[in-house]
Amino acid sequence: MIKNYLKIAWRNLKKNIGYSAINIAGLAVGMAVALLIGLWIYDEVSFDRYHKNHSRVGQVLATQNFNDVIETNASIVVPMGPAFRTQYANEFKRVALSSWNLPHILSVGGTKISQSGMWAEPDLPVLLSLDVRGEAEALKDPSSLMLSKSVAKALFGDEDPLGKAVRVDNITDMKVAAVYNDLPANTTLGETRFLLSWNNAANKHNKQTDQWTNHGSQLFVELNDNVNFPTATAKVKDLLKPYIKEWKEELLVHPMDEWHLYNEFKNGKVSGGRIQFVWLFGIIGIFVLLLACINFMNLSTARSEKRAKEVGIRKAMGSLRKQLIFQFLSESLAVTFIALIVSFLLVFISLPFFNEVAGKNMVIPVDRPVFLLFVLGFALLTGLLAGSYPAFYLSGFNAIKTLKGTFRVGRFAAIPRKVLVVTQFTVSIALIIGTVIVFRQIKFTKNRPVGYSREGLITLDMNTPDLYNHYNSLRSELLQTGAVADMAEANSTTTEIWSNNTGMDWEGKDPGTSPLFGTIAVTHDYGKTVGWKIVSGRDFSRDFPADTGNFILN
Repeated sequence: MIKNYLKIAWRNLKKNIGYSAINIAGLAVGMAVALLIGLWIYDEVSFDRYHKNHSRVGQVLATQNFNDVIETNASIVVPMGPAFRTQYANEFKRVALSSWNLPHILSVGGTKISQSGMWAEPDLPVLLSLDVRGEAEALKDPSSLMLSKSVAKALFGDEDPLGKAVRVDNITDMKVAAVYNDLPANTTLGETRFLLSWNNAANKHNKQTDQWTNHGSQLFVELNDNVNFPTATAKVKDLLKPYIKEWKEELLVHPMDEWHLYNEFKNGKVSGGRIQFVWLFGIIGIFVLLLACINFMNLSTARSEKRAKEVGIRKAMGSLRKQLIFQFLSESLAVTFIALIVSFLLVFISLPFFNEVAGKNMVIPVDRPVFLLFVLGFALLTGLLAGSYPAFYLSGFNAIKTLKGTFRVGRFAAIPRKVLVVTQFTVSIALIIGTVIVFRQIKFTKNRPVGYSREGLITLDMNTPDLYNHYNSLRSELLQTGAVADMAEANSTTTEIWSNNTGMDWEGKDPGTSPLFGTIAVTHDYGKTVGWKIVSGRDFSRDFPADTGNFILN
């Protein structure tokens, strides 16, 4: 019976090739958009799931209250590491300090590359369940480092890197004690290409063991089996109170499963994050697919008069209504599965561009049975949804009237189709308006005044002490080339602030307040280089030696 349904469906598709092509194209585009959005959503919700113990791992965040201005961030003080081990051993199985993930220069012989990595304590590789070849706790040795597989390949080619030396930042030689598989792109630490031993003398962070107000490191933890995150947060919340008097600061343990999707905070509590975009794009994907299905329904019911006689003949020959419903649904499913093949082709063609726009590295996981089952279910659901109304509508025609040629669609029978058309246009207009609004917002963001000149401005990391020590010579040589108009040094990029200061005092200041100032330390030429506009006072100048102790306020 099913074979017969499919044969009839195939004959109808070939007989009405133009109509079939329009239906297939409409469904294929809708399914392709839904699949692309589905891949993006899966990539988002599976973030950091690569780590085997992701449900037990967290990062310690600090919520700081400066005169009722509350901020939550991951920058913590180094003494917290030893304090967590000694005071909270019952709560945490592993504790690991690390620096931020920053570019460093790695060199082996004549090969020199710049990659991002960080100084880390020995427990971090185990805490992150890295797939390691070599010593899992290699970072206990102050002279050791761990390389990702890609970096090891770039430095040593096909040679075995274990036990060989790598020069870091042209300062110190370190031994390769382990190689680990590169972390996937959808992990928070995916850009970390190597780990350096925290105890190495070149690490400035490990010298801050008694600095309770110098925030500049990270702290990762793994919970014991009998502890949950709210309990852990309640335990460590007030650790810093005895050490920090200038402002209020509380700690919380942020679960790895929430790092990516729930990374926005308000008043020290999670207020959202990228999860809002996941819901938004999910709704858009559903509406686009719904539009494609409604379009299919409208096209099918629009041809109802052409198929009325066919329905009448089949009923006269003894076909039951449920058999006709199955026949029309089989036609719908046939169109849907052909559209699915076309949609896969569209996804395959557009995925590289989509990855570039979305900042992703997604692939179609055709080697995963779960994905194939999902796609099969997706196609069945789409086919049944798109074919349901036409199947019930067409199968309900009166056999005698259709054969006599007196069948006419009743005035109430057209209501569902009118509703579908109105729905289709309403959703389409809403999506178009939303697209225009988003496009204009993006355009405004790109072109809005930022207070400095972005054109021709380039930011480079000074990765090694050689650059710091010879900055003036480097600046002079670059200016002499004529390719560089001006050059300046700063401790953060133009678009970010990496340091904060308190304890500022001035005439008329309320003695009961301690404002927090985001600061960028710059050289004299910074203003000319970025092209900022001084609205009052003057710019820094080498003609005024006292400027080394002066400020320019935003």
